[in-house]
Amino acid sequence: MYVNINPEVLENLRQELRRGSLIIAVLAQLGTEQYGYTLRKSLEEHGIAIDEGTLYPLLRRLETQGLLVSEWREHEKRNKRFYWLSPAGEEVLELLLEDWEALSASLQSILQRPIASPAEKLKVASDGVNASKESK
Repeated sequence: MYVNINPEVLENLRQELRRGSLIIAVLAQLGTEQYGYTLRKSLEEHGIAIDEGTLYPLLRRLETQGLLVSEWREHEKRNKRFYWLSPAGEEVLELLLEDWEALSASLQSILQRPIASPAEKLKVASDGVNASKESK
């Protein structure tokens, strides 16, 4: 059962959740050099759809941060910009993956705990109040 959720709020939360994940996905895919279109298709094949208006600014930002290297080359009779991880990008990806795994384990631990219903939460709270009254 869903409470009346503002769709705009939910969409904003989903975008925030995706944002950090996209960085890891892009860095991981660029362990092998690719140009923008093939990167987009590769991400899409793995269930991560990303439009050009998001991908290309992200690639430029990662390159400015020193995490990617790029080079213009002719490929299939057209000039294309190829991207790949710099040594710093490889190191950062490794560190981000460690952080991701730790965060994922923590979330799994939290999500495996039984979730109390509102009625159970009220009972626990009132039991605590009754226990503190009895101890006085």
